[in-house]
Amino acid sequence: MHVRVLGSAAGGGFPQWNCGCDNCRAARSGARDVVARTQESVAISADGESWFLLNASPEVRAQIESFPALHPREPRHSPIAGIVLTNGDLDHCLGLLSLRESYPLGLYATASVERGFREGNVLHRTLQRFAGQLRFEPLELDKARPLARADGSPSGLTIEAVPVPGKLPIHLETLCQPSAEDNIGLLIREPARSRTLGYFPAVAGPCPPLTAAAAAADCLFLDGTFWSSDELPRLGLGEKRAEDMAHWPVGGERGSLPFMRGLSAPRKIYIHINNTNPVLRSGGSQAAQLAAAGIELAHDGLEFTL
Repeated sequence: MHVRVLGSAAGGGFPQWNCGCDNCRAARSGARDVVARTQESVAISADGESWFLLNASPEVRAQIESFPALHPREPRHSPIAGIVLTNGDLDHCLGLLSLRESYPLGLYATASVERGFREGNVLHRTLQRFAGQLRFEPLELDKARPLARADGSPSGLTIEAVPVPGKLPIHLETLCQPSAEDNIGLLIREPARSRTLGYFPAVAGPCPPLTAAAAAADCLFLDGTFWSSDELPRLGLGEKRAEDMAHWPVGGERGSLPFMRGLSAPRKIYIHINNTNPVLRSGGSQAAQLAAAGIELAHDGLEFTL
């Protein structure tokens, strides 16, 4: 399985357009111990020909251009066969509207996430220029299904939606009833090579489905949004704690780092990193803790074969 990180930051990217925290100032000044990042998205493929995006960030056009494997090979063509959404947050689905130029795409999402994107959204009509332009491929919880190429043939990958703690996107909180389908992680398998990728970019806390999925994964991407629960309040950048925004902090006794340390997966990677997270400073103590535990921090352009 080919894996390419297109974007590795949380919503707003890094540096964030309206943030003057120490991290963002360092990134703008060209400091050597920080690396700018676009908003989270990953591309996967079994054969290097047909690709699937895990979430479609607002920066999807630039992310496609940054990776030649996603470039057109004919006058009107795209190697992108489909897009998988893990939830309805804007930093995960807004990029869909940038892919409106009359080309068919499969959208893999739970019914709850698909409804949140489609209903009451007049901009969704830009993806309905012809029948089948955006083809909904439903994901049922805990049920594996194949990912299909643009022509409908098997891609060599299967996908399973794993329900994990989360919450509705802010723009849907007063419009929809919460559902277990609102926030999922993914188990992506390549049966021919017996390889499994776990992808969990938004997780509010530990739960049995995550533990079981992580145990099955050869590589696990996990929510690394905040290092500490009080990260934003402590910096004077907001009142909400990490848990209020449905993110499991990395650090501390109850953080996700002890969980990650205990996993047997050969490769463990934090992704969806907020601009305030001190782990972004490569020379800091937080980055040293990850390195000591054999855990990676995703960066734009990270590429490997699983």
